[in-house]
Amino acid sequence: MSALSEQAHLAREQATPLRLGLMEEGDCARWDAYVDQCPQATFFHRAGWQRVLRQAFGHRTWFYYVERDGVIEGVLPLGEVRGRVFGHWLGALPFCVYGGIAASSDQARAMLDQAAQALARELGVGHLEYRNIERAHPGDPDWLVKPLYVTFRKAIVADDEQNMNAIPRKQRAMVRKGIKFGLQGEVDQDVGRFYAAYARSVHRLGTPVFSRRYFALLKETFGDDCEVRVITHDGALVAGVLSFFFREQVLPYYGGGLDNARALAGNDFMYWNLMQASAARGMRLFDFGRSKLGTGAFDFKKNWGFEPEPLDYEVKLIKASAVPENNPLNPKYRMFIAMWRRLPLPVANVLGPHIVKNLG
Repeated sequence: MSALSEQAHLAREQATPLRLGLMEEGDCARWDAYVDQCPQATFFHRAGWQRVLRQAFGHRTWFYYVERDGVIEGVLPLGEVRGRVFGHWLGALPFCVYGGIAASSDQARAMLDQAAQALARELGVGHLEYRNIERAHPGDPDWLVKPLYVTFRKAIVADDEQNMNAIPRKQRAMVRKGIKFGLQGEVDQDVGRFYAAYARSVHRLGTPVFSRRYFALLKETFGDDCEVRVITHDGALVAGVLSFFFREQVLPYYGGGLDNARALAGNDFMYWNLMQASAARGMRLFDFGRSKLGTGAFDFKKNWGFEPEPLDYEVKLIKASAVPENNPLNPKYRMFIAMWRRLPLPVANVLGPHIVKNLG
């Protein structure tokens, strides 16, 4: 920017103040247009998450934006989770691995930040949480970091052979095992088969499952940017994955397999099959998503040759005295996990959505 144009930009900023607003239905298109071009924004900043959070879970939302002369300069989607067991909090964004403020200027970022903190105090939540990829408040002692999660992201190319050779030898052998079994990948337009595989998988882990309606809403809301892929063997279901597409990134977000998946290397083949299809679609970053340190999911992703990157989630305590530990690694949930695994699957599928909606 030339000195003259920079002076004109500064003069415009001084002459026209920023305005804070809440997204309404008529704002969705311009909200998403901003998200598509803002480097800090992610798939989880998209306007459709408001509909998903409200209709799937009944949570209240505040999708703040700031604009100048009708042009959006920053967004911050917020959702409130209120539960008896897991607490009351406000965050950007519940059920999403990334979030926080996406803004084009420090002034817009500060206005959104102030709005979120004021809302958190007004609601009387325990804490406010930003699910940043990078810290938004480095060095600020009022913002605590949750050192629990990492993310795994890696570049992919258009050539299948190069992508295959980038996978470490032992993991590559597992992928080839699935190929030799004759596994096939299929794209579904509904979530039925995927849900059967996913629900069985999380039940084995002792984790409550989301409702089928939640996944259907994701597909309805995000359309072709939300793909449901299943893996079959001789026509029988083996595994399934629901993925998001954003810019040139593919994000396998929810995945799981039936009991036959391990013997058939179903999960290994599934992610390879998705990587192949995504590369052909023009995707150039494979985002394996977040995992907790010290878990099987962490090890599985690392075995693919992905290097973990810390996620600097930030928490500001409002009424709470400490950062809550609502995750399966917390020892106080061991008995619950063991009990949940023993529940019949149909019972777990009915009860699970009533519990998991308050986890976020």
